[in-house]
Amino acid sequence: MSREKWRTGRQIQLHTPADNVDRSAMKKISSMFSALQEKLHRAKAGAPPPVAAAPPAGRESHCGLRFFEYLLVVSLRKRSSGAGYEPQVTYQFPKREVMGRLQREQEEKSMKAAHLFCFPEGVHWAPVTEYSSETFSFVLTEVDGSRRNGYCRRLLPAGKGARLPEAYCIISHVACFGLFSKIFDEVEKRRQISTAMIYPFMQSLREAPLPSPGSTVSISSFIPDAGTQIIRLTRPADSWLEHVDFTALFSRLNDEELLLVFTAAVLERRIIFISEELSTLSQVLHAVAALLYPFVWQHTFISIVPSVLIDVCEAPTPYLLGVQKSMMGLITDHSDVMIVDLSTGAPSKFITRIGDEESLLPLKLKEDLLSGLSTRTHHASTEQLNRLVSEAFLSVFVKTVGHFSEHIKRGGKPRQFQKKSFLKAVENKTYTSFVQLFIQTQMFDLFIQEEETQSNPNGFFHRKVKEHRDRIKQEKLKAGWVRGVVI
Repeated sequence: MSREKWRTGRQIQLHTPADNVDRSAMKKISSMFSALQEKLHRAKAGAPPPVAAAPPAGRESHCGLRFFEYLLVVSLRKRSSGAGYEPQVTYQFPKREVMGRLQREQEEKSMKAAHLFCFPEGVHWAPVTEYSSETFSFVLTEVDGSRRNGYCRRLLPAGKGARLPEAYCIISHVACFGLFSKIFDEVEKRRQISTAMIYPFMQSLREAPLPSPGSTVSISSFIPDAGTQIIRLTRPADSWLEHVDFTALFSRLNDEELLLVFTAAVLERRIIFISEELSTLSQVLHAVAALLYPFVWQHTFISIVPSVLIDVCEAPTPYLLGVQKSMMGLITDHSDVMIVDLSTGAPSKFITRIGDEESLLPLKLKEDLLSGLSTRTHHASTEQLNRLVSEAFLSVFVKTVGHFSEHIKRGGKPRQFQKKSFLKAVENKTYTSFVQLFIQTQMFDLFIQEEETQSNPNGFFHRKVKEHRDRIKQEKLKAGWVRGVVI
């Protein structure tokens, strides 16, 4: 299929005007559930593939009061045709009978999408005797624009002989990968004893209050032969980083390669990440999105692309996609796209890229970034690494566009951003070309729209901007005093 056909025939689903971010349109674009099931079973010719919206990177998402909405057990069942297997939800907790009618309808739509992400490879499965457990995540976006996170642990059930893997999937409004990885450790421990041991634990978890960032909640759970255990679950103090672990990103890319990826993401280009490991794909894509803080990726974001959605790679609009290496041959359009191979031992990390990424980020910013990243140690904890990396990349935005608030005209309602005066006041004139490109992105446009309507001067980014500007003032005062002494 040509990109022009996609552009004309699929524009309603995937295209958002670059000069005007329409939130209601973005919500419609982000809706996937009924379309996913329709594509899976009917495979209509020319039907547009649904897409997932960006994760809530850099913004604390609405978490509600519960750890999770529900737990799904997804099993592989023989297809009616006899060729291959397909994923099916074989158990749901809490059960549908205890839900109201509207809630049941919403959950049914969600499940039509969730089970596809648990086994994105499609029908090509066979019973195995060994299988390493893996944990990954994805994002589900509802029709109303609300987001829920899917966390999945795939494992091989206890038993003898060849058998099929199964997946445990938790759907939650909470964005915290590390927290749910620990929960899955407890789920897997109980699964090896009996499936009946899982549900009392999940019920206790469902009844427990969600701790605030930096706080801990204790869950009591009974295990035969071990007695009652106390499981302590702690949320990271940095709420906007609690869904992120940069370890996988740095294990697959060196600092210079990461800067090329960052540049492409900042300028909202099409980027596809390739790997066999689902956990690597989900962790790397969420980490790349987090590098954009305080800005939020506004385009298509699918951390793990199911085989039935592989043609989304042909979309001409910006995206961040994670594709398993076994499906690499299905990607036919390599033009104007950065394809990053995350495989261990890959001869080149970039299968394709546009080629101008080295020249787009100003030299001074690149040097500062590389200097900041070089201070990390191999023994750093996840929290220490997250903070060091995020602050290094945050400094790019502090130095280039941190003066934005001084150019939002006050007095009128709504307040208005003064683009011309903003560009003239860029801190370093060598940054101007980069800033001119960046302010044309949807992520910057939406950020400014929110600042025009309701600013948050106590936010983390605003505090970092103030610290930077205060430091510059002090340096100027000090330089002036030194010159006065010399004179």
